[in-house]
Amino acid sequence: MTTVILGVIGSDAHVVGITILERAFAAAGFEVVNLGVQTSQTEFVAAADARDAEAILVSSLYGHAKQDCKGFHEQVDAAGLDVTTYIGGNLAVGQNDFDETRATFEAMGFDRVFDSETDPEEAIEALRADLGHRMPESERARVDA
Repeated sequence: MTTVILGVIGSDAHVVGITILERAFAAAGFEVVNLGVQTSQTEFVAAADARDAEAILVSSLYGHAKQDCKGFHEQVDAAGLDVTTYIGGNLAVGQNDFDETRATFEAMGFDRVFDSETDPEEAIEALRADLGHRMPESERARVDA
């Protein structure tokens, strides 16, 4: 089973979004480790290392993700992790041009960047494509039951 690490980075305490994501990714057959809110970069990296995760999903809704994620991928690289990284939410205060916001976070090293209106299914399908596999038949049968 593919393990993903999920959490809200920095001082952000918005829990509803990650609860929805946790349920959606689990229903789609992923093993989800939800670190909760106010998660440090170090906690994301340590959890991904400890669980041999294939992806880290970072959420931020309070608009300060750029500051919270500065140096994040350097920590991922220093730990020797080979993970796909996603970030989503309301990533910038006064975010008017999401294409600009997306470019900023891609330049910081994130593989995909989503806005706060993204349907969880879109992120799930993107992760499956990025990891190069579909849910195994045995998992699909369990979810459909």
